[in-house]
Amino acid sequence: MALTVDHDLLEHARADADRALGDLLARVRDLPAGATVEPSALPGWSRGHVLAHVANVAAALARQAEHAARGLTIEPYDGGAAGRAAGIEAASSRSVDEHVAALTAVRARLVDAWPPPGDAGWAAPVAYRDGVVAGVLLAWWREVRIHAVDALVGMTDDSWDAALCAHLQDFLAVRLPDGGPPPQIEGSAAHVAAWLAGREPSGPVVARRGGVVVALPELGPWPSAQR
Repeated sequence: MALTVDHDLLEHARADADRALGDLLARVRDLPAGATVEPSALPGWSRGHVLAHVANVAAALARQAEHAARGLTIEPYDGGAAGRAAGIEAASSRSVDEHVAALTAVRARLVDAWPPPGDAGWAAPVAYRDGVVAGVLLAWWREVRIHAVDALVGMTDDSWDAALCAHLQDFLAVRLPDGGPPPQIEGSAAHVAAWLAGREPSGPVVARRGGVVVALPELGPWPSAQR
């Protein structure tokens, strides 16, 4: 899938994703022992599952960029979807300190993986979504901002800035149903983006048709085979 490289957006995404991971790390460091087994915002996943996924998807996306820099492509996860699930499950039982160490290590790896600002390497092909390195960074931006909220460590969708909300609404618009006049979705940009992401927004989101409040439409699947 071809992707137009917007270098200004990429530099914003890189900085904001790193801020999100730094904030998440600071909050995880303050967790008491045993807090990783508590529930997350995702059904069936503990906080440890979410933190494991953040670390694992960061590593998977970093290696997309690393291989692209050498003119190579590689699947995001060894073993595909099954390998992804097994990796999350195995890492979910880490202690707080172990989660902090894993997230700290992958944060440094990401810094080294991304091409320099304005570099042609952003357009290098990758296996992830049959795209380019620029798309990999945008995926990481989505992943870390959304899952930082899922971890229930005090981060909310209200921390999502206008650029991220616009990107999420564009990326996730395919989840809206086809056919018939769509209802008007009302709410702050962050709350609408959170709803489109399948999360419980921290503020109200309502649908209206002809000025009358109607049920929010059922969303379709996430637009990716492997998140």
